[in-house]
Amino acid sequence: MSEASATQLTRDTYDRLQAELEDLTTRGRVEIAAAIEAARALGDLSENGDYHAAKDSQGKMEARIRQLQALLKDAVVVDVASGPCDTVVAGSVVTLRYEGDGEDETQEFFVGSIEERQGGLTVVSPGSPLGQAVVGRSAGETVEYAAPGGTLRVEIVKVGSES
Repeated sequence: MSEASATQLTRDTYDRLQAELEDLTTRGRVEIAAAIEAARALGDLSENGDYHAAKDSQGKMEARIRQLQALLKDAVVVDVASGPCDTVVAGSVVTLRYEGDGEDETQEFFVGSIEERQGGLTVVSPGSPLGQAVVGRSAGETVEYAAPGGTLRVEIVKVGSES
């Protein structure tokens, strides 16, 4: 996988996801196995709600483990602080004004992985059409990108880093 298509994560998010993966593969698996064993001891598995709930939880946990393993395997750790603070990079919070919207109508986006979501900000992947249009650009620039409804023009009003 090339660095351009790899998921870019800040060091804090990478470490948090690595810790979550470690917790799920150790404590999580042990707890689920104990819950399944306790439910089995209750008798008939075909009508045992505890058993089915535990197996469902196990499936969801294993899916999250696979998701984290794939994400972390190809992740690239980026240092937001090392980049120019006036240029959009992964980890930036960008304020945009869409052409045609009112003069004071702006929207704030977080450019990065959905795993780095913060507060109520909408997350824009650096690989998405909007992400590709704004990454490497600075406040004051106007960019175009292809959207399902046609080409959109946005002005980059402000560039900041995650808080």
